[in-house]
Amino acid sequence: MGLIWTLIIGAIIGAIGGAITKTSMGWIANIIAGLAGSWIGEMLFGSWGPQVAGMALVPSIIGAVIIVAIVSWLYGRSKN
Repeated sequence: MGLIWTLIIGAIIGAIGGAITKTSMGWIANIIAGLAGSWIGEMLFGSWGPQVAGMALVPSIIGAVIIVAIVSWLYGRSKN
């Protein structure tokens, strides 16, 4: 159950990151962005703030925004 909970929270964090950057992605991309964003955010900003499923929410969301912005920028460049 812990893995499923982590994936659900990762998807929510990724969806919030996508909403902040106004980028629409699929559920799998949201999960990846949420989990990677959580890792990046906690590495850069520490683990302060409320935590759910072992992820600090505020740094995780900031990290997800960074990941989504970078991926969107790279994907946009490859289309042109």
